[in-house]
Amino acid sequence: MKALLLENIHPCAIEILERKGVQVETHAGGLGEDELIEALPGVSLLGIRSRTQITSKVLKSAKDLLALGTYCIGTNQVDLKAASLKGVPVFNAPYSNTRSVAEIVIAEIIFLIRRLYDKINKAHMGIWDKTAENAHEVRGKKLGIIGYGNIGSQVSMLAEAMGMEVYYYDIVDKLTIGNAKRVPFLDDLLRTVDILTVHVDGSPANNNLIGEREFELMKEGVILLNLSRGFVVDVESLYKNIISGKVAGASLDVFPEEPKDPDERFYSPLQHLPNVLLTPHIGGSTEEAQQNIGEFVSNKLLEYVFHGSTFTSVNFPKIQLPSIKDSHRLLHVHENVPGVLSQINAIFAHNSVNVESQYLRTNENIGYVIADVDKKYNDSLFHDLLNVNRTIKVRILSF
Repeated sequence: MKALLLENIHPCAIEILERKGVQVETHAGGLGEDELIEALPGVSLLGIRSRTQITSKVLKSAKDLLALGTYCIGTNQVDLKAASLKGVPVFNAPYSNTRSVAEIVIAEIIFLIRRLYDKINKAHMGIWDKTAENAHEVRGKKLGIIGYGNIGSQVSMLAEAMGMEVYYYDIVDKLTIGNAKRVPFLDDLLRTVDILTVHVDGSPANNNLIGEREFELMKEGVILLNLSRGFVVDVESLYKNIISGKVAGASLDVFPEEPKDPDERFYSPLQHLPNVLLTPHIGGSTEEAQQNIGEFVSNKLLEYVFHGSTFTSVNFPKIQLPSIKDSHRLLHVHENVPGVLSQINAIFAHNSVNVESQYLRTNENIGYVIADVDKKYNDSLFHDLLNVNRTIKVRILSF
C-alpha cells in the first residue's frame, strides 16, 4: 500500500503509516490538478493540508485511492460529494490544533490593543516612546466571538480567564462555557463588542459575512481578527475602514487567495499598514498541533483501511466498528437508492454467507453496509457484490 503526503505534514504521520507497512512518498509543497492526476496512480492514501485542491477531475482519475486525509481543520479544498461518490472517505483533524489557534488569538489581541506594533517599530528605529496613549489592558474589554465551536469556545475560556467580558454568536445553540453570554443576533453582537474574532466554517453562506454593512454597525475603534476562512471578511471594506480609523487594528491569518507554495508571491491590499497583522495561515502551526494532527489523521486513515471505521469522516456515514476475530468484514459502498440492502442480503444467501453482525448507515449521497461474516462462503461473493445496483466500491477485510 502506498501513501502520498503533501505540504510538509509532520514526520510522525510518516512513522505511523510506515509502522503499518505503508510505503510513504512526500512532497514539500502542494500539487496542482494535472500534477495530482499524474501522481495518484497506485496511491491508496493521500494526505494534504490547505493548499492542495482535490477536484472531481482529480478524484475521477484516482482509481486506486481508498481514503483522503486533510491534515488540518478545514475540508473546503476537497469536493466532498465527488469523494463520496468515488467511495473515498475524507478525514480531518477538527480538534487537534484548537489550543494553538486560541492562543495566537489572545496574543494578537494583546499585541493590537497595546499597540505593540508601534512601540516595537519605533524601538528598532532608535525612538524611545514610553507613552501610554491609546494602549489598553484587555481586562474589562468586551470580546465578541462569531462561531462558538471548538476554537471559539477555547478562545472564550482563555479570554474570560484574563478578565474579558465574552459575548458570542452562533447559528447553532451551543452549551455556554463559563460566564460567556450568547447573543441571538449578529447585528447586536457587532454593536456591543470592542474586539471581534471570527471562527466560522467554510460554508458558502459565510462568504463576506463581514462586509461594509457590518463595519457600519461596529463601534468606533473596534479591533477585528479573522483566523477562520479567507472569504469571510470583505478585505476591501476592511481596508477602507482601517484607513478611516473605524477599525483601530486588525489581524488576518487567512486570505481569499493564498500562495500554493513558498515560492509564490503573496499580495494583499492590507500590506504595509502598521496596525494590521498579516500571518501566513499559521494559526494552528505549532509543533504540538502539527504532531497532534499528524497522529490523529493518520490513525483515522488506518482505522478505515484496516477496519472499515468511518466515525470521524466528514463525508461518509459515521460508523464506529468493534474489533473482531477469525472473520471477514465485507464493506459495500453504494449510491443511496432504495433496495440495495435487500440485494446484498439475497447475495449473502446465494453465496452461503453466515452473517455474524451487520451495519447500515446512509447520508444524502451514499450508503455504507458492513457485514462481519464467517470465512467460509462461495468464491463468487465479491463479484456478485460488485454487480449490485449502484455499487461504488467493495472491499473484504480478513481478521
